[in-house]
Amino acid sequence: MNDVARVDKWLWAARIYKTRSLAADACKNSRVTINGVNVKPSHTIKVGEVISVKKSPVVYSFRVLKCIEQRVGAKLLPEVYENVTDPKQYELLEMSRISGFVDRARGTGRPTKKERRALDAFVDPAMFGFEEFDEE
Repeated sequence: MNDVARVDKWLWAARIYKTRSLAADACKNSRVTINGVNVKPSHTIKVGEVISVKKSPVVYSFRVLKCIEQRVGAKLLPEVYENVTDPKQYELLEMSRISGFVDRARGTGRPTKKERRALDAFVDPAMFGFEEFDEE
């Protein structure tokens, strides 16, 4: 067992990212920090360090329990890291799920099914104002 590991390999081996290249890209794009400092993919980590990973809109935090560079089974993950993410981050994640689309700015792109029905309900009854006069 190694005392140190590359951060990109560890993120991949600990199943935080699906591929090592995704882990390396996250490091390059300042989404991975150790003690508040952005790290390069080649940065070495040690047991006991806390790694913060930003996956929008949440910042996950993991305490390294074992330095590995080979991918392990999901059942062995409790031996590799301890999840020390702040519970408020999970509340933030739940709120974003409830609110619906996070990435699409309001008013851009095609309307959702719900927005389309609201538009139809708004436009159809008042269209041309003939509803009042049909009964006469």
